[in-house]
Amino acid sequence: MNPKQLSSLIGTQAKKFGEKTVLYDRAEITDPWKAISWNEMSLKVDIAAKSFLELGVKDQQRVAQFSQNKAENLIIDFALFSLRAVMIPIYPTSTVQQVEFIVNDAEIEYMFIGDQKQYDVAVEVLITSGTLKMLIAFEKDVVFSVPEKSMYYDEFLAIGEKSTRMDEVEKLRDQLNEKDYANILYTSGTTGNPKGVIMTHEMFNEGMRIHTMRLNSMNDQDISLAFLPLTHVFERTWCYFLLFTGATNYINHRPAEIQQTIRDVRPTLMCAVPRFWEKVYIGVQEVLNNYSPFMLGVVTWAIAVGKKHNIDHLRIGKKPDVWLNLRYKMADSLVFSKVKKTLGLENAKILPVAGAKLSDDIAMFFRSIGVPIVYGYGLTESTATVSCFEEQYQIGTVGSIMPDVQVKVGTDNEILLKGKTITPGYYNNPEANKKSFTEDGWFKTGDAGKIENNRIILTERLKDLFKTSNGKYIAPQEIETRLGTDKYIEQVAVIGDERNYVTAIIAPSIPALEAFAKEHDIAYKDKDELLLLPEIYSLMEQRIAVAQKGMAPYEIIKKFTLIKIPFTIEAGELTNTLKIRRAVVQQKYKAQIDAMYK
Repeated sequence: MNPKQLSSLIGTQAKKFGEKTVLYDRAEITDPWKAISWNEMSLKVDIAAKSFLELGVKDQQRVAQFSQNKAENLIIDFALFSLRAVMIPIYPTSTVQQVEFIVNDAEIEYMFIGDQKQYDVAVEVLITSGTLKMLIAFEKDVVFSVPEKSMYYDEFLAIGEKSTRMDEVEKLRDQLNEKDYANILYTSGTTGNPKGVIMTHEMFNEGMRIHTMRLNSMNDQDISLAFLPLTHVFERTWCYFLLFTGATNYINHRPAEIQQTIRDVRPTLMCAVPRFWEKVYIGVQEVLNNYSPFMLGVVTWAIAVGKKHNIDHLRIGKKPDVWLNLRYKMADSLVFSKVKKTLGLENAKILPVAGAKLSDDIAMFFRSIGVPIVYGYGLTESTATVSCFEEQYQIGTVGSIMPDVQVKVGTDNEILLKGKTITPGYYNNPEANKKSFTEDGWFKTGDAGKIENNRIILTERLKDLFKTSNGKYIAPQEIETRLGTDKYIEQVAVIGDERNYVTAIIAPSIPALEAFAKEHDIAYKDKDELLLLPEIYSLMEQRIAVAQKGMAPYEIIKKFTLIKIPFTIEAGELTNTLKIRRAVVQQKYKAQIDAMYK
């Protein structure tokens, strides 16, 4: 594998694909899609690289992007790779304090920003920072409050258009070393400051190689849709892989628009986190529950046929007989094809899902109806994928281990990793490096599990694991995942560390509760009163009991508190990757939690 791959990838692909569209982008959901060809992207990468040279950006210098998803994000990435410089993406929802920490830790001088909100946050950092000296706005309607230290993206490109230093760019591309840093991704931990995960060119090169081996059905005719933040290693690595394969990628700017965008694009490929599929699953179940008894019978029959065809046969390499094939075609025609078309996924062939725990029931359901989700496991520190579903996947696992990734189980059943896709460490953080690697160089994931037949089975997140005062260990994520598939529940934070039983703070689906109240003629004057009604508490008790059926008695939620306002990133209750900051939730709702234990 050429160690210079990322630095020259766009130019190499442009020679191969020319005017073929590589990216589609649009500012607003009502706008037409703007096509960007390989030739245009290659030209923009070269121009941006020359702009960086003129601004004085050196090899291995860090440059930040603080923006929502845009095609320009990828252009800037590859321009920096051309100079052996380093891209640091910052989540578009980050606070002033979070941005300030990253800017100071990585000594960032130049930052690209998206819209006015991000610019205003960045300006606060700019005023106090000893290193940040220029903000470059992608959006033309951003109003500059510090114009002498701000410029627009078009002005930035104009610098490169006038430059005659292309020979220097090519020379730097040739000097790239596979140990050079490509990205530093700051992980939004549930406690403390984020850690900057070093991602080298070798890590990405190896990631491309092993994904080509595992996902060998992908090709340059595929259409993908990017809606997870490009700040997230999952979407970022996936987008690089799409460029490597020559596929076309649609860039979705705002996550809230994703359902409409999927129907517009009708992709063959798309990454998503489990919460997306939980929402889709709840929506599909709601539609099915409104069917007539006859149609509900047809759907039940169809899903049973789908399970037998896709799970009991194809999954294990067993060929369905003629009669089963015929019944499956009927089930697909009557039910599955309609569901997939409504979702915009009738063309889907690979739909990777990772980032948190996915319910086995949800995985089974979508695979049964022919929605090809590919469940996997990985971390920022492993360049995303450690394992994922293969052709003969096993429900209950996170798939088989990727080629040439070394995995073993260590102390406390912790999953340990080695290989070329594993980070060499955290930037500017020797203390974290010491804690995160064994003496013989294995990376400690913090996830507990086991390995069977080269497949990983995760059991719990060691950092989240807590023990009740009765000495029973509780894995809160398992409980939260179960409850997350209920239509009445939006978010759950399970509590119980050093307490004598398990409780929860629950952010319910207010619209679903309002519909329930209306259906049962339950009167209330506002949302606050709604959440306090005994009928609502009783409903939630029943839903929790169903979701936790089969769990150990000490894992059952004994009491819960309903909250009107969901957990948010802005309030510090969620990380940028939407993981619960349990300590923050416990502090904020201390009075309610204490009341549940009186």
